[in-house]
Amino acid sequence: MFTHTAKLIALWLLLGFSHAQAAIEIASARIWPAQEYTRMTLESAKPIRYNSFSMHNPERLVIDLEEVEINPALNELAGKIHSDDPYIKGMRVARFKPGITRMVFDLKTQVKTQLFSLTPVANYSHRLVLDIYPAIPMDPLMALLQEQPGVTSEQDLPSATTRPPAQGTELQKPKLTEAKTAPQPVEKSNRQKLHNQPEKSSSPIRIAIDAGHGGEDPGAKGYHGTQEKHVTLAIARKLKELIDGTPGMHGVLIRDGDYFIPLGSRVQKARKMQSDLFISIHADAFIKPDARGSSVFTLSKNGASSVSARWLAKRENEADLIGGVNLATAAKEPGLAHVLLDLSQHATNNDSIKLAKYVLGELGSINTLHNSKTQQAGFAVLKSPDVPSILVETAFISNPDEEIRLKDKEYQEKIAHSILKGIKRYFATNPPVSKKI
Repeated sequence: MFTHTAKLIALWLLLGFSHAQAAIEIASARIWPAQEYTRMTLESAKPIRYNSFSMHNPERLVIDLEEVEINPALNELAGKIHSDDPYIKGMRVARFKPGITRMVFDLKTQVKTQLFSLTPVANYSHRLVLDIYPAIPMDPLMALLQEQPGVTSEQDLPSATTRPPAQGTELQKPKLTEAKTAPQPVEKSNRQKLHNQPEKSSSPIRIAIDAGHGGEDPGAKGYHGTQEKHVTLAIARKLKELIDGTPGMHGVLIRDGDYFIPLGSRVQKARKMQSDLFISIHADAFIKPDARGSSVFTLSKNGASSVSARWLAKRENEADLIGGVNLATAAKEPGLAHVLLDLSQHATNNDSIKLAKYVLGELGSINTLHNSKTQQAGFAVLKSPDVPSILVETAFISNPDEEIRLKDKEYQEKIAHSILKGIKRYFATNPPVSKKI
């Protein structure tokens, strides 16, 4: 028969055992630093309950995790924060009180934060995500001031306009500003004609280059472990280098690092940069390892052009779920359905098809074509109402032979050269129109 003391000890042991059973273990802690924002992710088998608050002078962010044990994965997170992180100076973790583990982030500047949970998807379990943004986000267009010589103020940059159909005129050399001269008389018979025609662009052709996937969203994975997100960024950077070396052109990377950008944000960034073209770069995957070849896709308004195109679009459109979008915030912002206007009112879709045809033809000179004709499907990343957009599937990363080629720097450069050749052929007959100041 138990004594009173023995009963208390048994009860204490039972409660301690129950607490140990309820404790949540962090399976993985990851951090993705970038100028646009820094993301931290804690992954666990169970959802994590949390509370957070900010402190000032100095700037700090405190996150209290309920029933989370301190383990090596959590302790190692501090070592993953590097000195070049734009927003986080350092981080520490400790037991604040029974049942509460406290994380403190020392910040370099004032920031805005989002803290949210993600349910299991793909290969991920439950995730707690912290996004740290600058207090005053930099306008993507103004960021070009750091890249384009001769531009010293916002007035020197063109304002955003919806582009009318392109006309068959010659490619213009770059010229950001023009000296104002007295207006020249125009014959009456020519006035109406000039009024109806779009002006030729006097500023560099601006091409948005979108490296598919990134950060929490690795994309497809090759037989030898190659991740799509790394291949696409390497090719995107090479394409930008080649474009910047071409007179009259300027390349802009939508993603210039290993971090996640939602599909809608990629479209919006390209539009804010007043891009003349949008090129999304990917490396295809399929359930059969012998699938091979390059493909080029445009947006479809009336369903996919093939079963494989529909399957691929569905997989690519799931990137937001895998990469991790804050649904609470996204619900308050205009969705892609509001961004996508009636494409019949613009020349955008027709121009996209023309561009795709030229790029596909050039890719065929360095690789087998998986489809000899341009394919169409409902890719969310192509839903811009006023920027001709294509998605390039460079090769099948799921094919062991093509995976090896995709990792080769010389082959990556060949792909970039082919895409640029296709772009040049397109602009030879479809130059951009003037961006009004």
